[in-house]
Amino acid sequence: MPLYNRLKEFRTMHNINQTELGHLCGVSRQTISQIERGDYSPSVALALRIANVLNVTVEDIFTWEDD
Repeated sequence: MPLYNRLKEFRTMHNINQTELGHLCGVSRQTISQIERGDYSPSVALALRIANVLNVTVEDIFTWEDD
């Protein structure tokens, strides 16, 4: 069951680059990049931090779809 995300879309809307978002969330730029590519699923805590920084809900960014 894949986890889809719109992280890049929201990050771009806020004019924040991956490095800045990583710094604000306490993770590396590489982690943000991996999440955006779908190569890494963030923990609940990280997903909440990302949503908080971007001032949206977790559900706005992440979507769980059944196979």
